[in-house]
Amino acid sequence: MTEHSASYQGSHEGRHHGTAARPADPRGALRRTPEASGNPATGGLPEQPRRAPAAPPPPPADAEHSQPESPSPEPVRPAGPPDGTERRSGQPRPAGQPPAMRRDGDRLRFVGAATRRIARGIDLDEIVMGLCRATVPTFSDAILVYLREPLPVGDERPTGPMVLRLRRTDRIPDADDTETESGAPAALVVPQGELAAGCAELCEVRSGGALAEVLRGVRPVFADSPAALAALPELLGVEQPLPTGHRAILAPLRGRRRVIGAAVFLRRPDRPAFDADDLLVAGQLATHSALGIDKAVLYGREAYIADELQRTMLPETLPNPTGVRLASRYLPAAETARVGGDWYDAIPLPGSRVALVVGDVMGHSMTSAAIMGQLRTTAQTLAGLDLPPQEVLHHLDEQAQRLGTDRMATCLYAVYDPVAHRITIANAGHPPPVLLHLGGRAEVLRVPPGAPIGVGGVDFEAVELDAPAGATLLLYTDGLVESRLRDVWTGIEQLRERLAATAQLTGPDHPPPLEALCDEVLDMLGPGDRDDDIALLAARFDGIAPSDVAYWFLDPEDAAPGRARRLARSALARWGLEDLSDSLELLVSEVVTNAVRYASRPVTLRLLRTDVLRCEVGDDVPQLPRLRQARATDEGGRGLYLVNRLARRWGATRLSTGKVVWFELPVP
Repeated sequence: MTEHSASYQGSHEGRHHGTAARPADPRGALRRTPEASGNPATGGLPEQPRRAPAAPPPPPADAEHSQPESPSPEPVRPAGPPDGTERRSGQPRPAGQPPAMRRDGDRLRFVGAATRRIARGIDLDEIVMGLCRATVPTFSDAILVYLREPLPVGDERPTGPMVLRLRRTDRIPDADDTETESGAPAALVVPQGELAAGCAELCEVRSGGALAEVLRGVRPVFADSPAALAALPELLGVEQPLPTGHRAILAPLRGRRRVIGAAVFLRRPDRPAFDADDLLVAGQLATHSALGIDKAVLYGREAYIADELQRTMLPETLPNPTGVRLASRYLPAAETARVGGDWYDAIPLPGSRVALVVGDVMGHSMTSAAIMGQLRTTAQTLAGLDLPPQEVLHHLDEQAQRLGTDRMATCLYAVYDPVAHRITIANAGHPPPVLLHLGGRAEVLRVPPGAPIGVGGVDFEAVELDAPAGATLLLYTDGLVESRLRDVWTGIEQLRERLAATAQLTGPDHPPPLEALCDEVLDMLGPGDRDDDIALLAARFDGIAPSDVAYWFLDPEDAAPGRARRLARSALARWGLEDLSDSLELLVSEVVTNAVRYASRPVTLRLLRTDVLRCEVGDDVPQLPRLRQARATDEGGRGLYLVNRLARRWGATRLSTGKVVWFELPVP
């Protein structure tokens, strides 16, 4: 017996106890009313005088009550047949089968409990299962639920013919049923051969057919009605005789705008047939289930769109900047609050630097995901201007205020310079980063917390710290360290201890692999710690050795290109890369020539040797060069064309003090 039927019978028995506990007549006897007798189909019973004993025995499960009327004391008689037979059919009731509902109060209580059970479901499967568990075996012995395939969402207009799919079946199992490994009956079978197994899984509703007419009518119908007699074979796809009498109900499931399915309720031959009141009950169950399914589909679509929106706004791949290795993780929140506004990013900057960003928009909704995308785009734009970290947060704060008064977010913005081995960090209300040193020591960096983005009128402060080679910086959102089971500072301390313990496994001279380190960090989450989504960004600082860097200042004069070629040739000779001399000298000459033509201050020239040879030329002119096809009569305009053809890749970045043009050559 299902949980619902047990609770239903318990409440039924409670009525008997409640009746017996009523105060007695002043003369010490119970009364008998004429209303206690009537037609069993309407819920009435024959007159049954009772006397309230001092300690009444528990009544039978299907006992009925009558109001006291007669003052004469009479012996208490059982309210139903003592042999456990059904009142209407006179046939024995199988053990464990619930009694038929006879009064309006029984039906109202059943409908209330069933609709509450259906309403508890959030997703589609939970609602359909709630309908089945609420009705079997209390209301029916078996149920089949068909839903539209695919289910329409909101105002969508379905295209093509209506197709119904058998979504779920449930029934009272027989003693000789064969069961699957999960314990569920292998097939839906109503005994006595009334409805055989093998119901069609898919049913295409023919336009103008009998099934389409019943579904269009919306109201439930008995199986032996003329409309259902033609509609049920079309729906079930079976040729066996349909249940006789009022033992089957076909109930359309109609959502807010259209029919989304159908439910078939069935009763055994040894149980009283459905009556007109049961038809109303089936209509109520179908209506509540259809509305719940509509809401579940809408909620699922919204959650899917928000999740996809958030994931598309996160970086698909991380860049490979010089002197730093990166790894990341993103986990949505568990349960229903899976959509959030956490994000991370790694943005290459001029001078082989890289900006590391992690942020968290407050709230869990599609709006949070959309705001996250706007703030991430704004941060990328500001990073391209090479603004200091505190200035980036200041402009993000202004952007959040333009989006709305309640658009709040936390953000941490850091810039790593592999040449100087330094990192500059500014914080806007975000949890502080953790730095894991090469020797295994993990420390929480002391960064001014600042106010969250969106508060307005707050100055942000940046700090510059050492970033030694081999160290690992971990940026994260509060979902990693804060939950209902622990506060944020307890979580940060646990994170620090986990990083230190992981580093001890690889020894003091070898940092742990980044990917494995991220997995170890996420393993610290317990089963109840997924209240929020999590963004994680790990950066391993390799740096660039001073011996692999060459840097010069060139005066903006006509001799600057020739001097730049000589300096580049000497650097390549020192590094043993003479094979690149011809290509490098040609490209350096072209880029430096363009720079000194318009510059008013010294031009910078820097060469970096890593897995590629990178050349950077900076000047004080903010206009970026543009690649164009020079005409045959033009004297210039071919420098960038040569760079584009000979370099592995190239680019130009605007700075607050001018611009940097760079290109890379492969190292043999």
